[in-house]
Amino acid sequence: MLNNRALAIIAVLAVVAWIGNSSMYIVNETQRAIKLRFGEIVEKDIQPGLHFKWPLLNTVKTFDGRVMSLDASASRYLTKDKKAVIVDSYVKWKIINPQSYYEATSGDEQMAERLIAPRVDERLRNEFGRLELSDIVADRSVAAAQQKEKPEPEKQDSKALKEETMDKPTNDLDAAMRSELGVAILDIRVKRIDLPNEVSQAVYERMRSERQREAQRYRAEGRQESEEIKAKADQQSKALLADARETSETIRGQGDAKASTIYAGAYRQNEDFFRFYRSLEAYRDSFDSSSKNMMVLDPKSDFFKYFRSPTGESTAP
Repeated sequence: MLNNRALAIIAVLAVVAWIGNSSMYIVNETQRAIKLRFGEIVEKDIQPGLHFKWPLLNTVKTFDGRVMSLDASASRYLTKDKKAVIVDSYVKWKIINPQSYYEATSGDEQMAERLIAPRVDERLRNEFGRLELSDIVADRSVAAAQQKEKPEPEKQDSKALKEETMDKPTNDLDAAMRSELGVAILDIRVKRIDLPNEVSQAVYERMRSERQREAQRYRAEGRQESEEIKAKADQQSKALLADARETSETIRGQGDAKASTIYAGAYRQNEDFFRFYRSLEAYRDSFDSSSKNMMVLDPKSDFFKYFRSPTGESTAP
């Protein structure tokens, strides 16, 4: 009898524990959840934390609320000028409406990706259809130069396309997916753009020709600018030299005039000494040993008068 009572108590405690455990559930910070009653949604967006439900009556579905990535397969698109490009892209998406997400996909992440992928392909096809191949190739070249790497002939990083190029398809797809699937499309990015073999060579030959034409134009403009700078410099040099010569002649004339004034004053103070001093300077300059000049003079000429007499007076022969 005691054993039957103990077993009953244990059974009751087990049932109570099961009911308590089944009545509580936890939603993590990284999750979004909904509550169902016999398959009907009764609570559409349960916040993170500890919650309660009726055992057997209620079912809780949880979904990953973090940002997820969909790596789309490479697709072949035609540009506005009917050139083919092979584009490899990826999509960042996130659940924002658990009720709509569950109703559209039954909570299956793979089904959600199967619904998102063709819509991404459609938006990218439309976006590349409005671009010229030359615009795409030019953006690829700019990205390669910024990364200081040699661009490969057929492969390039997603930065090859300007960010604003993907803004329109991202916004369009986001608006559609919010209402249809309850998910937000956060970003669409191109990982790589490949040019088919039949297009690559022609494209890069054209790029090379365009760069050569630009280089020739820059060289011609540089030569023209160089000639203009040289002509301007020559003109300025001539003007500066003319001004300098004029200034030097003016200064020289002023110096000569001042020297003449000084000589005249000195001459008036002592004429004999002045003549004697000037004659000594003339002798020094004339008899300089380093000079190779030759003079033929009569020894009795006035030039040698101070050799004949200290006073410079003429003497009888």
